[in-house]
Amino acid sequence: MKWQDRRLLDLFGIDHPILQAPMAGVTSPQMAIATSEAGALGSIAGAMLTLDGLRQEFQMVKQGTSRPFNVNFFVHKPPAVDAARDAAWRKKLAGYYDELGVAAGTKGPSRAAFDAAACDLVLEFKPRVASFHFGLPDESLMQRLKGAGILVIASATTVEEARWLEAGGVDAIIAQGAEAGGHRGMFLVDDVSRQAGTMALVPQVVDAVKVPVIAAGGIGDGRGIAAALALGAAGAQIGTAFMLTPEAKTGALHRAALKMANDNSTTLTNVFTGRPARGIVNRIVSEMGPMSAEAPAFPLTAEATQPLRGPAEARGSTDFTPLWSGQAPTLAREMLAGELVKTMVHETASALGRLSG
Repeated sequence: MKWQDRRLLDLFGIDHPILQAPMAGVTSPQMAIATSEAGALGSIAGAMLTLDGLRQEFQMVKQGTSRPFNVNFFVHKPPAVDAARDAAWRKKLAGYYDELGVAAGTKGPSRAAFDAAACDLVLEFKPRVASFHFGLPDESLMQRLKGAGILVIASATTVEEARWLEAGGVDAIIAQGAEAGGHRGMFLVDDVSRQAGTMALVPQVVDAVKVPVIAAGGIGDGRGIAAALALGAAGAQIGTAFMLTPEAKTGALHRAALKMANDNSTTLTNVFTGRPARGIVNRIVSEMGPMSAEAPAFPLTAEATQPLRGPAEARGSTDFTPLWSGQAPTLAREMLAGELVKTMVHETASALGRLSG
C-alpha cells in the first residue's frame, strides 16, 4: 500500500505506520521479529526484565531481523517504602493469602525503572527506537540516547503531557486514549476520571505539537487505523489485537478471558501495581477496587498482590491475574503476528477507499 503520510515511515524506516505495543509480560522477541519483518515496528518490553533477560531478548531480535524495532521502559521514580501503608494493604489481602496457602510477607517481583545500566544495554544493541511510559528519562540519559542516534518516543494522556514531552526532545508522541489496555502513561496528572478517549485526545494533541503523533487506545483493526489517520495521527500503536497471536506470551487463562470479553468487560484498576491500568474485571478487582486509595505506591502494590497469582492459576482461576486488555478485546485475532500486520494494512486500505468514495 502507498501511504500518503510518510512521516513515521521515513522517521523509523518502516513500511507501514503501525507500531506493535510493547506489552510487558506479553510481548516476545518472536512477536517483535514477525511484526518488523512484516514492515511495521515491532517492540520488546524491558519493564519486567532483568538486564540479563533484556540482553537475551535484544540478541534474539537482532538475530531474527535486520529491520527497525523498538524497546520500551518505564521511567517512574521508585517510591519511598511506607511500612505502615504496606502492612495495612497486606492485612486487607490476608484472607486471600490464607485461602491460597501463601505465606504472609511473601514478595512478588517489582518493575524496574530505566537507569544508566539499562541505557548502556540500549546503546550496545542500538534499536532504532526507545519508547518510554510515565514520562522521560533524566536529561543525561536522554542525551546519551539521542547522541547515539536512537529515536525517542513516549506516551502522553493529555495535551499538557504531550507539550511537555515535545519540550523534552521526543521524536514522536504516543497519544494514549483512555480505551488503551495496560497502564495509563499519565505522569503530570493523576485523576483517571478526566482522561480523554482516543477520538477526543488525538486531534487535540495533533494541534498542540509539531512532532508526529501516534494514536493508541481501542484500535484493533484497519478501521481504527484509518480513523486515527483521519484525525491527523501519523500512525497507530496497537496492543490488545496482538495478544492472541501465537507469538504472544499471553497465558492460556488470559487468552480464554480475552476470548470471552466484550466492550463492557474492562475497567481501570490500581489493585495490581498501584497505578491505574486497564484490564478485564475479575475477583480481586471487584472486591478490592477497582481503584483503591489504600494501595501502596507503584510498583510496591505488585509485591503484595503478585504472589496470589501463581497459586490461583494453578487451580485454573484468574481471580488474581492482571488480565490486561483494552476496550476492544473482540478485535483480537488468533493469527500469526506478521499476518495480522498484513491484514490490518489491507483493512486500512479498504477503509480509506470507502471514505474517499
